[in-house]
Amino acid sequence: MTPAGNIPWLENASRERRWLVGVSGGADSVALLHLLVGEGFNNLVVCHLDHGLRGRASTEDAKFVGRLAAKLGIKCEIARVNVKERMTHRGESMETAARNLRHAFFGECVRKYRCARILLAHHADDQAETVLWNLLRGSHGLRGMKAQQMLTTESGGVLELVRPLLDLRRVELKEWLTSCGHRWREDTSNALPVAVRNRLRNEAIPLLAEISGRDAALAFVRGAANAEEIESLESWALEQSEVLDPQGRLHLGAVRELPAVLQRIVLRRFLIDHQIHSPDRALIDSAMGLLDVKNPAAINLPGGARFRRREARLWIEREASSNSQVSGGKGA
Repeated sequence: MTPAGNIPWLENASRERRWLVGVSGGADSVALLHLLVGEGFNNLVVCHLDHGLRGRASTEDAKFVGRLAAKLGIKCEIARVNVKERMTHRGESMETAARNLRHAFFGECVRKYRCARILLAHHADDQAETVLWNLLRGSHGLRGMKAQQMLTTESGGVLELVRPLLDLRRVELKEWLTSCGHRWREDTSNALPVAVRNRLRNEAIPLLAEISGRDAALAFVRGAANAEEIESLESWALEQSEVLDPQGRLHLGAVRELPAVLQRIVLRRFLIDHQIHSPDRALIDSAMGLLDVKNPAAINLPGGARFRRREARLWIEREASSNSQVSGGKGA
């Protein structure tokens, strides 16, 4: 039985519009591709990035995806990048370097096909790992991936990421593929205890399930859903507070009039809206210090940016525009 009935996004999604689909060759993305084809989506473009991290296995993944797309009669874009080279030049972790290169590749596909909508195969187990990892890194609440998300790339392009499978479990997808006789590629590195996500997936979450006697992954997924409801309430509260000036800067006086808890929310959301991803509590504490004019007028932010206070306004200043104010409107 197809899991399509458990994917709410399918109810209103256009079958005729063009959609880019991220396909790694693993069970999750292969299942997504077959589901889309089975549901009548007839204007798809498969996008596969070979990260070059697993030698011949990576090359075979790319070949598999190319053959699958050809078999299904779907356009296919395949590229190869050097993740280790970026790690060396940028000082990024492997996960961060791979993600940034992947988003850059998606940006290229967006420009070529004039389509900014990208379907990704993240599922409920991925969501649980994300929530746990974000929590361990000091995120604000049980923060997970969103079913739909707007993303600005390093080059300034805007992508719309869509994750239709967030309500489905990994085992459901594999069982469905097996029942249909669909093949996929197994990434054997997923079983190795060399990456944080691997250890969360294979060690931490199973141990939490054993200790609690409950489905730990499902608990994290539900926690993320609850957190999204709270974020909606935060968005409403921010709209009422009217803390932005016409240039998109924070008005110091307006922020200082808010209760402390709303001040923290305002600062966190302002940072996120300006591409300071996952600001932790320590960073928000530092940002709160800017509200007191007795404190230094600027703090350092990730990526070489600075959060600055001047003339009763707060804004983010970046290296490339050290003499200009980086502004932006209200965001959800």
